[in-house]
Amino acid sequence: MKPISSRDNPLYKELKLLATNSHARRKTGRALLDGVHLCEAYLQHVGLPAFCVASEGSAGNAEVAAIVQHCEAAGVQCIVLPEALYQALSQVEHGIGLLFVIDTPQYALPAALARPAVLLDSLQDPGNLGSILRSAAAAGIEEVYCSKTTVFAWSPKVLRAGMGAHFLLHIFENVDLGRLMHTARVPILATSSHASQRVYDLDLRRPVAWLFGHEGQGVAPDLLELATHRVAIPHLGEVESLNVAASAAVCFFEQVRQKTA
Repeated sequence: MKPISSRDNPLYKELKLLATNSHARRKTGRALLDGVHLCEAYLQHVGLPAFCVASEGSAGNAEVAAIVQHCEAAGVQCIVLPEALYQALSQVEHGIGLLFVIDTPQYALPAALARPAVLLDSLQDPGNLGSILRSAAAAGIEEVYCSKTTVFAWSPKVLRAGMGAHFLLHIFENVDLGRLMHTARVPILATSSHASQRVYDLDLRRPVAWLFGHEGQGVAPDLLELATHRVAIPHLGEVESLNVAASAAVCFFEQVRQKTA
C-alpha cells in the first residue's frame, strides 16, 4: 500500500474534495464509498474501484485486510492514511477505516419509458432518497429517474442510506420527467393524498412506473396531469400523510404482494 502522510499531497487533496464537495463529485464523475459494507457490495455487484483507501488504524481488521489484498492483487492502487487524514474524509462515526473511490455509472436515457421504474420529482432529503432506492431494489425495480431538482444520488448520505442498492439499479439524474412521461409505454402511478383511488385497488401485476414528489409539496401539478392514475394510501390514524420513503415502500411491496400472491 502507498502511504500518504501530507495534507498537501495532490491525491489526498482530490480525495478531500470528493468527500466534502458535491460539485467536485458531479464534475469528476466519481464518488466515495465509506465503510466495509458498501465496499463489499460494490465488489460483489459491480467490480473493482478506481482507488482503495484504508486508515492506519484498520490494519488489524481481517475484513479490511482481505478487501485490500483483493484490490492489490487486481492492480488497484491502494493508499493508507494516518487516522487524522482519514477521519477528514469519512463521515461514518466509529467506522472501520476503508473507502473506495468509484466512477459513478452513466447510462443513456432509453428512447421510451418501457420498464418498471421510479420517477422522483424534487426529493430533497438524502435519507429519503437512499431509503427509496433500497426499497426499489428489494422490490425488483431496476430503473430510477431523478429530476434536476432531486438531491444528488451519489452523495455520501444517500449512499449510506441506500446500503448498496445503488449497485443494483440504473439511476438516471437530471432527467426532464415531463418529457420522459410523454414517452411512457407503461402506466404511471402518482401518489396523492387527495386521490380517491386506493393503491390496493389497482392491478399491479403488470409493469408500472411510480411517481413520487417533494417531501412537503408533493408531485408538481404539471407532472400529476401526465400521470395515468393518482392513488392514495389509506390510513386510520389522524395524520395528514406518510413520509415519502414510507409511501414508496408501501406501494412497492403492495406490487410485490400482488405479483407473488
